[in-house]
Amino acid sequence: MRAYGIGLFDRWTAMWNGELDLASRIMAPHFTLRYAQPGAEAYDGIHDPETFARQIAAFRAAAPGQRFETQGEAVVEIDDRRTGTVARPYGSRRPVADGEIAVSGTDILRVEDGLIVEVWSVSGGVQGRSYY
Repeated sequence: MRAYGIGLFDRWTAMWNGELDLASRIMAPHFTLRYAQPGAEAYDGIHDPETFARQIAAFRAAAPGQRFETQGEAVVEIDDRRTGTVARPYGSRRPVADGEIAVSGTDILRVEDGLIVEVWSVSGGVQGRSYY
């Protein structure tokens, strides 16, 4: 099941990179988002895949060129019902006028029956702080 968890996190990352159709395939019909970053309040009231996909599209429009990638080792604890937790560091880079901003963070995905039902996310914030 480790491979399943890593694959799910890869799809989560692809969704943030613009493959918004993945929202309806990897997110549960009702879920909870817990984003610790200042300014992330827009995510507090999102509980369905369609609204989440729209918010990701708006986020991407406000930060053109931003790309996410997995970093470090995944921690996967998922049973044969595809229920459990996947945690993994990630990185993000976006171009700015004088170079780029690099941010690292960690996302934790709680999964039930193969779908994401809860997310905890922390990162280096808008101004950036990268682990790698």
